[in-house]
Amino acid sequence: MRTALTIAGSDSSGGAGIQADIKTMTANGVFAMSAITALTAQNTTGVTGIMEVSPEFLEEQIDCIFTDIRPDAVKIGMVSSAGLITAIADRLKEYHAENIVVDPVMVATSGAKLISDDAVATLKEKLLPIADILTPNIPETEVLSGMEVKTEEDMVSAARKISEQYQCAVLVKGGHQLNDANDLLYRNGECRWFYGKRIDNPNTHGTGCTLSSAIASNLAKGFPMDESVERAKEYISGALGAMLDLGRGSGPMNHAFDITGRFAVEAGEDQAVTADREGGK
Repeated sequence: MRTALTIAGSDSSGGAGIQADIKTMTANGVFAMSAITALTAQNTTGVTGIMEVSPEFLEEQIDCIFTDIRPDAVKIGMVSSAGLITAIADRLKEYHAENIVVDPVMVATSGAKLISDDAVATLKEKLLPIADILTPNIPETEVLSGMEVKTEEDMVSAARKISEQYQCAVLVKGGHQLNDANDLLYRNGECRWFYGKRIDNPNTHGTGCTLSSAIASNLAKGFPMDESVERAKEYISGALGAMLDLGRGSGPMNHAFDITGRFAVEAGEDQAVTADREGGK
């Protein structure tokens, strides 16, 4: 069985972070492992507290993973301090990690800064150069490229600039700021658009985590980059389209929308329902 490692923070509400990553990796057919960068107290209405681990303890987690069950791919999510970013970069280089997917969480889609300028500088210097693919949203793309992104042509120019600077593939997530759900993959001097249909679902907590983890899962299974992105986009569309509605705020997606079988049956469901679910009907 292929394996994948997520290095990210814990989301106590289960919709994003480590929890979303593990669900996504499991649903995409790989064995999921985790190195936790921080604990958060949060729910669908917001975050009330954050407790970071020390760089030394993060290194210890990564050491334990690579010296026993080596991951076939690594996804890195939000890391809020320069010390933790340095620890991750050092350990991944030490172990010659492969298929590194970095979701460069720096700026929310609202434009709010999520990490310090010092952490951003360290991210650019140490972590992004070892990535195989970056998955920035539009504000993060602007930070990394140093240019405004207002049109699809801007997305192409910015993606090219980032890809050439860090020598990796770049998936710029268009989201609802420029288009409905169209993302741009730029790699090896070529670009490809992934056109998505807008799904009218306000519960989008954890979409960035889910997409990057799905890409990592498919890379771990041996799919090429383009196909890994395509499969990840299809998966996240299914998770959003399941229209799960939990919590009082921006709720989570249903990461398990495609998991069926007798262990997924709820109390009271009869055998006919079970058979339908297993048959994909």
